[in-house]
Amino acid sequence: MPPFLELRHVGKSFAGVRALDNVSLAIDAGALHCLAGENGSGKSTLIKIISGVTQPDQGEILFGGQPQRALSPARAIARGVQVIFQDFALFGNLTVAENLALSSELRDGRRLVNWRRVRAVAAEAVARLGVELDLDADVERLPTSGRQLVAIARALMSDARLLIMDEPTTALTRREVETLFRIVRDIRARGIAVLFVSHKMREMLEISERITVLRNGRVAAAGATADFDEAAITRAMTGQEIAATPYRWQGQAGVPRLDVRGLAVPGRFAPIDLAVQPGEIVGIAGLLGSGRTDVALSLFGMHPSYQGRIAIDGAERRIASVPEAIACGIAYVPEDRLTEGLFATQSIARNLLAGSLGRFTRAGLLDLVRAGAAARAMVQSLQIATPTAERPVMELSGGNQQRVVLGRWLLTEARLLVLNGPTVGVDVGSKSGIHRTLRALAMERGLAILMISDDGPELVQNCNRILVMHRGRMVDELAGEAMTEAALAERLRGLS
Repeated sequence: MPPFLELRHVGKSFAGVRALDNVSLAIDAGALHCLAGENGSGKSTLIKIISGVTQPDQGEILFGGQPQRALSPARAIARGVQVIFQDFALFGNLTVAENLALSSELRDGRRLVNWRRVRAVAAEAVARLGVELDLDADVERLPTSGRQLVAIARALMSDARLLIMDEPTTALTRREVETLFRIVRDIRARGIAVLFVSHKMREMLEISERITVLRNGRVAAAGATADFDEAAITRAMTGQEIAATPYRWQGQAGVPRLDVRGLAVPGRFAPIDLAVQPGEIVGIAGLLGSGRTDVALSLFGMHPSYQGRIAIDGAERRIASVPEAIACGIAYVPEDRLTEGLFATQSIARNLLAGSLGRFTRAGLLDLVRAGAAARAMVQSLQIATPTAERPVMELSGGNQQRVVLGRWLLTEARLLVLNGPTVGVDVGSKSGIHRTLRALAMERGLAILMISDDGPELVQNCNRILVMHRGRMVDELAGEAMTEAALAERLRGLS
């Protein structure tokens, strides 16, 4: 029996740049296939070709052994192809039920809405997944995991035979990932193929049966998942070995860069004590809703009614606003860089300089020469991959965008860097580069770093200590030989 979908020697160029080169891929009915690769490897272009959005320059696309000519989105959908993109493409101002029933209402040409029918259609779609969703909730108020479930339920309503999931776990906690994997396996059991697009190696190995790795638009490796391990996937994705050597702070305890005592925000987290030395990287782990982000926001002046004491380099400071936090040398890199960290349409240089314009202003006038030189120097220092600092930041890969956010705060000469999900949505090569940069800043500049992350290996490899939060309280601390991935995972499981 021929594969459900087969691509033979597909190629695609944009403005003379080769995005895909001689790519072949086969997906059987009911298969769990992982498509891996760094940002810019060609994954998105391949998805667009399979879904009919983009036409290849060469090669063949076959469904059930039958060649397809001029595949369009409508024809791809008719063949059973459904794509769940990272933004889910939902109507945020509509309810769950309305989002789920809208396609069927339009398809059937209904002119009047029967709300009983809408709820019945939505309830049936949700029941297929074996999950609970509030059908009357506005989608924009759902957590990321909830919006993803709505997107999956909607896709399955259209008689999907191939479900393409583009980076589906980027913003999910480990518990949410486990729920997603259960649903994916249930979908496979119904004979629906799943193309799971990711750059998270452990998830690839856990969920897939076959793996195809792209690098620079070519197939770098392909085969059964059993033939791969993390090192093999990393080599295929990056073309090099990336050693996982842990960072260990070697300094002597003295006056802490950050020293908080009894810090609390009523209703968000209980009083905590926390100290971070210059050059130390301290991690905070915890389940969703544990209070980690609220601690970070308090340090950055976004919870002005906090209780307790905050001291920077031994001097007690009252931080009731973001400007006051910046004046104290505190920088905050948010988890969602696109909506909270960047001016997407503005240039790299403007994004880098946004927090430090005062350094380059004299008599009320901005010294464009000095500011431009500082921005270019930061691009070079952080190895931001761009031919010019005037390029719009939205054109950069996720890893380079994250470097821009980091560079903005380094230009403010920050002394404490608070990172919330520092490598969310970043591929393995860029992730390793960001980690190297953070370690160098800690060791060479004495920058104190507070790292919040759901990525256990990231915390274990880069932190001197890991603090565990649960329901607004600090409940544990891992350090030394006790700070292992297994120990951290076990501790978090015990809190669920």
